Order: sequence, then structure tokens, then C-alpha cells
Amino acid sequence: MARDTTDFRPIESIDELVAYLAAGNKPRDKWRIGTEHEKFPFYVDGNAPVPYGGQRGIRAILEGMQHRLGWDPIMDAGRIIGLVEPTGQGAISLEPGGQFELSGAPLETIHQTCREGNAHLAQLREIAEPLGIRFLGLGGSPKWSLADTPVMPKSRYEIMTRYMPKVGTKGLDMMYRTCTIQVNLDFESEADMRRKMQVSLKLQPLATALFANSPFTEGRPNGLLSWRGDIWRDTDNQRSGLLEFCFSPDFGFFDYVDWALDVPMYFVIRDGEYIDMTRYTFRQFMAGDARAEVPDGMATIGDWANHLSTLFPDVRLKRFLEMRGADGGPWRRICALPAFWVGLLYDAAALDAAEAMTRDWSFDEINTLRNEVPAKGIRAEFRGRPLIDVARETLALSRQGLTNRGRKNRDGYDETSFLSTLDEVVSRGTTSAEEMLNAFHTRWGSAIEPVFLEYAY
Repeated sequence: MARDTTDFRPIESIDELVAYLAAGNKPRDKWRIGTEHEKFPFYVDGNAPVPYGGQRGIRAILEGMQHRLGWDPIMDAGRIIGLVEPTGQGAISLEPGGQFELSGAPLETIHQTCREGNAHLAQLREIAEPLGIRFLGLGGSPKWSLADTPVMPKSRYEIMTRYMPKVGTKGLDMMYRTCTIQVNLDFESEADMRRKMQVSLKLQPLATALFANSPFTEGRPNGLLSWRGDIWRDTDNQRSGLLEFCFSPDFGFFDYVDWALDVPMYFVIRDGEYIDMTRYTFRQFMAGDARAEVPDGMATIGDWANHLSTLFPDVRLKRFLEMRGADGGPWRRICALPAFWVGLLYDAAALDAAEAMTRDWSFDEINTLRNEVPAKGIRAEFRGRPLIDVARETLALSRQGLTNRGRKNRDGYDETSFLSTLDEVVSRGTTSAEEMLNAFHTRWGSAIEPVFLEYAY
């Protein structure tokens, strides 16, 4: 989320929270594609992390981008911590360790998504390269320890940093040392949301495998292909992971609200100040239990919107669905991730086929796969079959969905070409992580530094 919301309409009933989600329903012709991607900034001289302050820091990049784009600054306690396009069509934000994120505009085609990503990276290079800064497209920080990693001055992150060690062993690694590519997609009704949520939850471990791209920690192989995927196995399991209740045949908006109400909060914002609310669930807040901490004691729609943004399931429901399983990666992956999911979920025939393929996949089976994929990638097995076979079938469905959409560029090419980087994974039989590991043990001479050359934007 690019910036936290302030909407002071008071909440009077749980029905309003359900209606908030249902307001995301959109007719098919209004469906859009919102792509987000994160990357690690580093100094070319020494491959060191980039701090917030100073003449060659993150703040300087944000100020340069503000001047270049004319976007409005997002401020926190007087510090610039992001930018937003004046009409709300896209934003730039910072993750806790300085990971630089573009939250893209809602677009109609993957062609537009790819152009947006390329334009952003070109603009960023224009500002950052004179400062001696480039950006790394990996799912996990390959070299720096937590102590080496800078801390961004965002109030919500201060609260999260204090809270994470209380609820899991890997929350700080998630915050400070991971990057992702995500896509946000629409639904037309509660039934459509249910189908898309269930299909995408079941296929999210496959996406983690296909996009596995984080095999290094602190300069050495970590024994995993998706370290990021492993981190999410013990970050804060009250608010993340695979949601079993979503597998129910009558799952709907109310069920998600009912779950979210009992997840501990992070914060509320009053008079521009962030108030730590980690002692309370949202249900307790609505019941008035936090009157001592919150001056007005009243839960608002803005509080609810912010709370929804602090939930981290593999597929997150807001007024759209967020696909959250993929590692960050090279620029081609920025186009491949939305292409993969749009092909599966935005074409009726492809969604029917994906639903039929996954209909009897159980929660326990998917959870087992989710636990195996970080180490095994596409070499994991599912129901006695190599996962790569499932990948091949799923990519065929996605490709057919993109073909059926028929969204062509000016040269007459449709969106299927954006799946080529995933086709390569399947045809090679190895993930990007395995290719990096092979390079590390051979031509890189067991040194991590070459990754900053070969995987930089």
C-alpha cells in the first residue's frame, strides 16, 4: 500500500465492513491490472545498501523522482517517504529496508503494464545512476545482514518492527530483506471473487516455485530456492499464509471480514500520528476497548482500510485480489507475473478450466506443497507428479486465456509473449534461483558480487 488512509466515517456495524469489500465488484469491462514491484537499491561502488538520508540516499532519489515526474509527495512526520500520481494513478513507496516499490496504475493490458515498468526503471536510472546507485531484482537480499540493512523512517514500520519478533521468527527478514512482484486483479461479484480467490490460493505455491529467485543470504547459498517463500512460513501466522476457510464452497465477503476482525491491529492514525494498536483486534477496537489509547475511541472506515492492508495471506482480499506468492526478479518477470494471473483469471474459459483442474485439491495438500516449494521449487511433487508437469498444464491454460483475450499491441502481438520467461523455466527444468546457484559455484567463483552486475536493473 502506497500510503495509509484517513477516512473518518465512523463504523456502526459489521455489515458496513462487508459492504466495503463488496464495493469492489466491477463489471467485466471495468476490470484492470495493477502491478507492483520492489527492488533493492545499492551503491555500485562496493555493492553496499543505500541509507535514507544524505546527498546520495533514498530521500535524494525520491526528491529527484518528484522533480522528474511532478508527483505529489507522501510525507510522514515531515519526511518524504513516497510519491503519488496526482489523480491516484500509481505511486512510489518504500519498504522497511529501503526496497523501492512502484505500485502501478490500473491498466487494461499487459502491454501497458510492461511499458509502465520500463518507463519507471528508465526514470529511476536517470535519477539514481548519477548518484552511483542501481537496483537489484531478487526476491531476497543476497549479501547484507539485518544489522547492515538501513531502516526507513516510516511510523508504521516502527510499530511493525517492535511487534514482529513477538509473533514469528522471520518477520524482520520479511520486512527488511525481501522483495516481491504482485498483481492486483478485479472481480465482478462475490461468486466471481470466491472462484478467483480459491483458484489463486491453490496455485500460489506454483507461482512461488516458478518465480523462485532468492537462493542467497549474507553472501552464501542458503539451501533454498525461494528464501522469501520460506520466510513467509513463519512471519506472523495469525495474519498470513494459506487461509483454510477460503476453501469453503460458500466462502464470501463476510467470512473474510469475520477473520480480519480477530487479527491484531498494527495502528490507527489520529491527527497525523500513528498509535500502536497491537494489543487489540479490530473487533475489540470496534467494541470500544481501546478508548484509553485512541482519543475518540471510534473505529472508522479509514482504520478498516488500513487494517486490511496489514493482513498478509497468500492472496489478499481488499476491493480487489492481490497475488502475493512471487519473488522479485529481473525486469521480464515484472511483465510475466501479471500475464500469468490475467491469463488464468480474466478469461472465462481459462478460469473454468483452472477451477476444474484444482477443484478437489485440498487445503492440506496445498499447505504441504507450500512448505516444500521454498527448498524444491518446481522439483517438488504434487499428488505423486512432478510440479513441473502441473506448471506446464497451468501455463497452457494461462496462454489460452491470454489468446482468448486478444489484446494486441501496435505490431499485432498478443499478450502471450510475456509468458516466455516462464516457458523457459519449464523447458529448462530449472528456476532462476538454480541458474544463479550454478553460476555461483562455477563462473562466479563462489563470490556473491557478480549478482549485482547480472541482476541489476
